[in-house]
Amino acid sequence: MHSYFIGIDVGTQGVRVVLLDETGGTVGSSEKIFPLTAHSREEQSPALWWESAFECLQNLLVCVRGSVDLNAVKAISVTSTSGTVIPLGEHNEPLHNALMYSDTRPAAEGKYCRETAERLHPDGYTGFNASSGLSKMVWYSNHFTEKAARIKTWIHATDFIIGKLCGDFSITDYTNALKSGFDVGTGEWPSYLTEHLPLRKEWLQSVVPSGTAIGTLLPGLSQRLGINAIEVIAGMTDGCASQVASGAVQPGDWNTTIGTTLVVKGVTTREIRDPEGRVYSHRHPEGYWMPGGAGNIGADWVSAGFIDSLELLNKAAATLIPTGLIAYPLLQQGERFPFIAPHARGFTPENASQEATFTANMEGVAFVERYAYEVIENLSGEKVNAVYTAGGGSNSDVWLTIRANVLNKPVHKCGNVTGAAGAAIVAAAGSHFGTLTQAARAMTRIEKTIQPEPALTEAYEQQYQVFIQTLTQKGFIPGPVPIIH
Repeated sequence: MHSYFIGIDVGTQGVRVVLLDETGGTVGSSEKIFPLTAHSREEQSPALWWESAFECLQNLLVCVRGSVDLNAVKAISVTSTSGTVIPLGEHNEPLHNALMYSDTRPAAEGKYCRETAERLHPDGYTGFNASSGLSKMVWYSNHFTEKAARIKTWIHATDFIIGKLCGDFSITDYTNALKSGFDVGTGEWPSYLTEHLPLRKEWLQSVVPSGTAIGTLLPGLSQRLGINAIEVIAGMTDGCASQVASGAVQPGDWNTTIGTTLVVKGVTTREIRDPEGRVYSHRHPEGYWMPGGAGNIGADWVSAGFIDSLELLNKAAATLIPTGLIAYPLLQQGERFPFIAPHARGFTPENASQEATFTANMEGVAFVERYAYEVIENLSGEKVNAVYTAGGGSNSDVWLTIRANVLNKPVHKCGNVTGAAGAAIVAAAGSHFGTLTQAARAMTRIEKTIQPEPALTEAYEQQYQVFIQTLTQKGFIPGPVPIIH
């Protein structure tokens, strides 16, 4: 008989709930969309999240009741946005709306937190900015002093839903705590947080690895939902949950998501220390590290200029590779990963056809991806063995071919790479499989693998060197300018 696991993902624009079986098959799902407004980018109502999540849970369980033995549902876990925090009062009620990761108001506090961390705790996480949980806590204490005096606990978006499910709001996980200032290397909250910032020790949660059982579903909820008092398992941030859903959970495994932006995440045995702050490391529940970085380049240029004839362009691109052309399709000004260049601007080849420009743009993103992995290998001293991929960019076969040959590595296109699926796998890891590695091995699947071809790999090696030379000449990448032989 199958066992089943529930994953909840609370995103900026809605809630998604899925039910997976122990092989990773999706048995059912339900979602609810939130309208995205200028205000909802800054603050959202945790009560609305919970109402929506509960409604989705009810809908999902009603839909699958006829086909699934609900007694075989074993556990539930949650993922949500990294850096979104909520101040709770004495009775675990929000004293204020959730302060969203995308809220830019704490920019000054972000700078102050970063400088304080660099000075007093340089061995811990120091990459604080406006989107970090810690910056938002400091901002709130500075702007709402009366309300801050009534705070019992600061929690993260994931923790609010977990608390509503099992009644315990006092625990968070390593991935959510990182950007709130927790030192994932030593496993403690550094003293500078309460000695040099306006925070109190009693506000800070206990921190456990993702996949740890926190409690069981409250009796009233289990009755209303018609399921057992299943285990409630510590979750993780949405980026880490998507990485888990891709199957990239063992040392040497890496996941590239090409959506609006290029996001690279993987697993190393040692923590990556990047003096430039391009890469930061989460803690893997099995003691490894989960480093990652996110750039501004991605696939947004596709919808901005090529969406109307995508099928024809992809067909043409298959006959044009390698183009030998150099493009860097950055839409906004400035890059943050794999190199930091606030002055960086995108460029495309002059006098090229639409088909050639489209193909060269795909090649350009693949070159940035390769440079990212070279930076990571240099910083970590560890090999990138396998690249698992997801996001809009992975839906183009010709783009997958370009990337496999530019990287000179097999590229695996993954199946169900959503935050909600990742949360369900974490639930299974904590209640059924014992480890995240075993759960991911059993519950993730590869849709297709593209292998590099020697002739294409060789041609792309030359083109890549010219790309790096061009970016160095423009001052995007630090010199010296490489000489092409």
